[in-house]
Amino acid sequence: MKLQSVGIKEFTCPISIREKSGSLQQTVATISMKAAMPHHQRENCVSVLVQALARYREEISVSVFPRLPAEVLRQLQAEEAELEMTFPYFIAKQAPVTLTTSLMEYECGLTGRINRAGEDELLLSVSVPVTTLCPCSKEISHAGAHNQRAEVRLTVRPLRFIWLEDLISLVERCGSCQLYALLKRPDEKFVTEQAYANPMFVEDVVRMVSQQAQARDDIAWFTVSVESFESIHKHSAYAYVDSRDLV
Repeated sequence: MKLQSVGIKEFTCPISIREKSGSLQQTVATISMKAAMPHHQRENCVSVLVQALARYREEISVSVFPRLPAEVLRQLQAEEAELEMTFPYFIAKQAPVTLTTSLMEYECGLTGRINRAGEDELLLSVSVPVTTLCPCSKEISHAGAHNQRAEVRLTVRPLRFIWLEDLISLVERCGSCQLYALLKRPDEKFVTEQAYANPMFVEDVVRMVSQQAQARDDIAWFTVSVESFESIHKHSAYAYVDSRDLV
């Protein structure tokens, strides 16, 4: 019986990510690897995958794409190999009024795949929290409007190198207001009033992120999803766009 793919999941190890400032950020990645195997292959591919990761242990970073998948492809004589890693990325961020600095955490990811024809693909993703404030609630209420935290996930296929910071900044400009790890009272006043002045549905956020991504000449295609964790509903609100479906 021919298997579709075999591999390993949730292998954790330390990695280094280069920051836009030029420094190296040490973080911990969760890594998954899989290979599409030819039907005659009987070798224990799990050990091959783990050994391949071990050889790159000292240099696990963006630079291993697509070298590591290509090595796995060659060793296993596979039809396709894929490497996916997700990791927390931290950015020092100043509060809007008091300029108090705190670390914001963002979930980021890289996916690289290569096939026997030598065709490869690299995908870069960021998950960014923002505030959304309901335009309908603002319109019908005499005092206030409900707001909530939303999670925006942007995945792009870059045409050239893109800094994580630039993608995160792109998304943060598209909510009712940005989020911060630490706010003092003047900052809280600012962010709540800014959100109230900039009401947005999840549909508005996904459209704005899409417009920002389309305006860049270093992105081949992208997907955007927005989930709003509603404060007055038990369910979430959700919107999604795939640029390949846009006319």
